[in-house]
Amino acid sequence: MAWKTKTLALMLLVTTVLLTACSVSYSFTGTSINYDVIKTIQLDNVANRAPYGWAPMESMFNNKLQDRYANQTRLKLVKRGGDMHISGEITAYDQFNKAISADGYSSQVQLKLTVNIRFENPKMNQNWERQFSATTQYNASQQLSAVQEQLVTEMINDIIDQIFNATVADW
Repeated sequence: MAWKTKTLALMLLVTTVLLTACSVSYSFTGTSINYDVIKTIQLDNVANRAPYGWAPMESMFNNKLQDRYANQTRLKLVKRGGDMHISGEITAYDQFNKAISADGYSSQVQLKLTVNIRFENPKMNQNWERQFSATTQYNASQQLSAVQEQLVTEMINDIIDQIFNATVADW
């Protein structure tokens, strides 16, 4: 019986040592930022340079981009000299006929938003420029003005997810 007690005590000791020696770290925001090195981010205004555009789109995009980094990272937003720097412009906002009905008229319209982003993170030796796009469709029987805010919001959220993942989530 003594050997069972010793074995149980040894197993308990080994388990305790293993549990205290291992450390598991989870990040529920999905970021992979080393906050000891990267403390600030500079987000320049992303201007609407699309030939065709919707006036509120620029401010919606910039507000949502700032909110994403403020709410899902511990980075401090700064006006100049950030450890990371994001700049860019909205380059396209277009609509295309996506589907034709039996009567020969458009039945679905595709809306596409494209943003060109420049990213710099000199502390981690990262520097790139990429285009991010999102599309959505709406029924051609609807007026764009009736569904535009909802559709642009969806596309902006999609693009900001892409930008966030490319810059701080290592996806």
